[in-house]
Formats: sequence, C-alpha cells, structure tokens
Amino acid sequence: MSSAPPRIFARSRRLAAQRRLEARQRNEGAARFVIDDMIADLLERLAFVRQEPGEALVIGDWTGALTPELVAQGHEVMWCGIDELDEELPYPGGGFDLIAGLGTLGTVNDLPGALIHLRNALAPGGRVIVQFLGAGSLANLRAAMLAADGERPAARMHPMVDVRAAAQLLQRAAWSDPVVDSRTLKVSYRSLDKLVSDLRDQGLGSVLASPAPPLTRAGLERAREAFLAAARPDGRVVENFGILTLSGRRSLQGT
Repeated sequence: MSSAPPRIFARSRRLAAQRRLEARQRNEGAARFVIDDMIADLLERLAFVRQEPGEALVIGDWTGALTPELVAQGHEVMWCGIDELDEELPYPGGGFDLIAGLGTLGTVNDLPGALIHLRNALAPGGRVIVQFLGAGSLANLRAAMLAADGERPAARMHPMVDVRAAAQLLQRAAWSDPVVDSRTLKVSYRSLDKLVSDLRDQGLGSVLASPAPPLTRAGLERAREAFLAAARPDGRVVENFGILTLSGRRSLQGT
C-alpha cells in the first residue's frame, strides 16, 4: 500500500498567490517576463513539431495570451486557471490532442501523480508540454535568505526539480517520447526588493505549507547586503530563472 506524498505545498496558498498576482497585474509595468518566455517557447516548439489542430487544454496561463494563438492555429481550446483544476486529482474531462501547462507543476505535492493525470487526459497520440521553474533558479536570492537567518535558517524557498529527476518522473508516468530540457533567463537587479517585487507580480512567492516566520528588520538588512555582495561592477546582480520543460505523448494505443 503506497503512502501519501509529503505535503510540501499548500493549495490554499497557491490560490492566494494567484489572487495577489491578478491584483498586482493591474498595475502598469508589472513583471510578467517568465510566463511570456514560456508562451513564446511553447509556440516555437509546436511549430517545430508541426502540431496538428485539435482539442487543446491550456493550464495556468494567467495572461490569456496563449489561447488566441492556439485558436488561430485551428485548435479548439479549453482554458483552466489553477483555481479551477486540482492537478493532483484525475481530470474531469479527457481526450485532448494537446495539453499546455505553464508554471503550475513546480508547486504540486504529488508531481508523479500529476504527470500520470496529464497523460491520462490525452487522446491516444496526444501531446503534452509543461513548463515551470526548476533547479538552479534564484541562487542569489537563496544565498540572501540564508544570510538573513544566520545560524538558524528557515525554509523560505521551494525545493525545485532538476532535469535528471524530471526525466525519471516522466519514465515513471509512462509518457511516450519523453523529452526534458531547461533554459535560463538572466535578469539583472539593483536591489533585492525589486527582485522580490517581480516575483510577487508573477505569483512566484512562497506557497510552502509551513510558512517561515517573517524576517526581522535586521535579517532583511543582512539579506539585502548579501544579495548586493554578488553584484557586478555596474552594481547589478544577475539572477537566473531556470525554466524546465517536460514534453511527451500518450501512446497511440492509449496506454
């Protein structure tokens, strides 16, 4: 009898982060570069594989930009926000020729189960492409948080999946033609506060089930100093956003 996966993330906090994202995106100039890159990359991949039009499911695109692009290509699209779909449960529908997931699978507790549910929601021969932040992201922020807490570090940032682990998970989920790759967005900052603001704009703050205690004023100052210690001669700190892409198909036999 299998045991339940550990509860690392809280769905309630995921939904709260989504509501904050929607509010912050009403402000002019709110950051959205991570999901914009995901959408552009996904469209390039679909063009490369010459994906035939069909029934498509889009998950997690809070910009609304991907759906019209797919419709223009002839797809009939169903869109789901994270508040409408629990990816750790079987999907209420199925038979999709394409499923595109943007940014959501990095914060589910049962990632192997979620990948199986994705496969099962496909029609035979259907394709799935999902993208989310992976290992190697936000190394300077992690270092700053460790410096802030000193000798008693708190869990303030998410564990992240790397390429090797993702490939193993796809094999466990029995995806056909599985492919895993990663790319890095590099963004420079003059302050820790601007980085944190960009993360909040994009719903990329912590959704850990056990929130860390708030930073003290002294701890925040240590974090700011540690972050700027990694600055280039021009005074800017380059932060990496590693985007992991998992793609594959359901077999033509529908298994």
